[in-house]
Amino acid sequence: MPRAAKKAAPKKAPAKKAAAKKPASTEFKNFEPYKPKRGEKYMSEKQQEHFRSILKNWKSELMQEVDRTVSHMKDEAANFPDPADRATQEEEFSLELRTRDRERKLIKKIDSTLELIDQDDYGYCEACGIEIGIQRLEARPTATQCIDCKTLAEIKERQEMG
Repeated sequence: MPRAAKKAAPKKAPAKKAAAKKPASTEFKNFEPYKPKRGEKYMSEKQQEHFRSILKNWKSELMQEVDRTVSHMKDEAANFPDPADRATQEEEFSLELRTRDRERKLIKKIDSTLELIDQDDYGYCEACGIEIGIQRLEARPTATQCIDCKTLAEIKERQEMG
């Protein structure tokens, strides 16, 4: 019976991780969609400020999540005498660190996107130069390609990977 109880503990740890991971990846969606006025120029100052705000809020949420992870790992770090408990904790920390590493890369991407806004290059496809579109950018604020170019790039990638 003790084995069954120990098997249940590792299954609970990933469930916690899924809950902790969700807010960081979806926080940028807490905004009011931009409604362009008739005849408004694409990527006007108002639109740029809208996206700058989304990106800064998203980055702030990711940074808070990093702080929570550090404090969580300090608070929860324990030297369990049972090897299974120790392994569970190490796996949990490993998953958490992997998630934070992905978020660190995302923060870098957010910073480079904020630079694009400052340089008035935001919102245009890096492959073909056309407008990416407000709705696509609200769905994916760090997008650098229009939907057509991104779709083609993904098809090419799949073909190369086999």
